[in-house]
Amino acid sequence: MSAARMKLPALVATILGGGLALLSWSQTWFELELADAAASSSGDAIAVPGSIASPALAALGLAGLALVAALAIAGPAIRMVLAVLEVVLGGCVLLAAGMSLGDPIAAVSPAVTDATGVSGSDPTTELVVSAVPTAWPVAALVGGVLLVAAGIVVLVTGTRWPAASRRYRSPRLAEADGTVSAAVRGRAASDRAIDDWDELSRGDDPTDEPPGDDGRPGASR
Repeated sequence: MSAARMKLPALVATILGGGLALLSWSQTWFELELADAAASSSGDAIAVPGSIASPALAALGLAGLALVAALAIAGPAIRMVLAVLEVVLGGCVLLAAGMSLGDPIAAVSPAVTDATGVSGSDPTTELVVSAVPTAWPVAALVGGVLLVAAGIVVLVTGTRWPAASRRYRSPRLAEADGTVSAAVRGRAASDRAIDDWDELSRGDDPTDEPPGDDGRPGASR
């Protein structure tokens, strides 16, 4: 596939990557079970959303989505800067999601504090019986991979993308056969009428012909 044809796939991958990061942030990441079932209002497992387990994903996802429009209209030099930024954003998404999956107890600690009023790393750890991850942390990882991959594609092919441009067409002043269009004739007649009124306002008769070579006034129209 040519470099020019890689523009659309790269932009679509950026949309998907930023969208997955933002969507996963709003979904449940862990099903949390506490040692004291009475700590929750219903005694059931506590759903911990991505907004608690990995709060940075919201800003990262929005930044990824904002890059789409910027990449589409930027020139080659700016596009390279944006591509580097996209790779960094994707890496940050991977880091944020990976840290939550790597240490789920730390990720759910704010939720434990909200449910029990107990704060501190060691006390909250003792209250957690299990923290079962859902599929949404993995979706966030996929989003990060897409952002990194799209950024690399832009770095490799972005300088050869077709430039965004606008084509302006001048108004047609003549018909296909070379005659003046009716619209143009109408405008010309209107201009002549205005000129006649201007002459009348100055006291001149627009129907008078200019003087001839002998100095005598010309005949009226």
